[in-house]
Amino acid sequence: MIEHFFQCPYCWEEISMLLDPSIGEQKYIEDCENCCNPIEVSVSFEDGELNSFQVASIDQ
Repeated sequence: MIEHFFQCPYCWEEISMLLDPSIGEQKYIEDCENCCNPIEVSVSFEDGELNSFQVASIDQ
């Protein structure tokens, strides 16, 4: 598992997520640990290295 830090698209606080490099492409929703709003996470790995990381707010 790789810990990755980023800013929440809602509260702008820096938070972290644990990412699994054994899965090449991932897309899922996870709540911000600070403000509890849902964040859409898109991640891709290449040869076990983080290739792309994007987060987006979800219109509610």
